[in-house]
Amino acid sequence: MQYHNPTPTVDVILQRGSRVLMVRRKKDPFKGQFALPGGFVNEGETAEDAMKREALEETSLEVEPIDILGVYSDPKRDPRKHILTVAFVGIIVGGSDKAGDDAESIEWVDLADIEKKQIAFDHATILRDYKKWKASGGTFWSGKRRND
Repeated sequence: MQYHNPTPTVDVILQRGSRVLMVRRKKDPFKGQFALPGGFVNEGETAEDAMKREALEETSLEVEPIDILGVYSDPKRDPRKHILTVAFVGIIVGGSDKAGDDAESIEWVDLADIEKKQIAFDHATILRDYKKWKASGGTFWSGKRRND
C-alpha cells in the first residue's frame, strides 16, 4: 500500500519593534522572494524542535515558541506538492541575525510594508493572520472564514 500524505513543515514569525524577520529564498520555488524562516520537519522531530532548528539554520538565531498562530494546509500553497505548515510565533533567545542555509539574505521588514513585498508561498496570508492575532488572539487555518 502506498500513501500520499501531505509533508509537514514549520514557519516562525519573529518580531522586533514594528518589523518581522524575513528570509530571501536562495532556491526555487520562489527564488529571490521573501518568506518566513522555516522548513521541513525531520522524522523523529517535534514541530517545535523543527522550528528551532530551521530558524537557527536560516537566521543564526536561537528561538523559542510562544504560541501557535495556526495550521495552513491548502494543497496549492506550495507548487512542489501538498505541504502543510504549522506557523509559530516565536521569540529570540540568543544568537545574532545572519543568513545561512537556504537563505540568500535576511531582512527585518516593517509589518506595515509586507503587502508591498514579493512574498513566497502563502506567507502574506499568514502575516495578515498574525496582525489579527496580535489584535485579538485566536488561531487560524487555511479554510477559516475571514472577514477581510
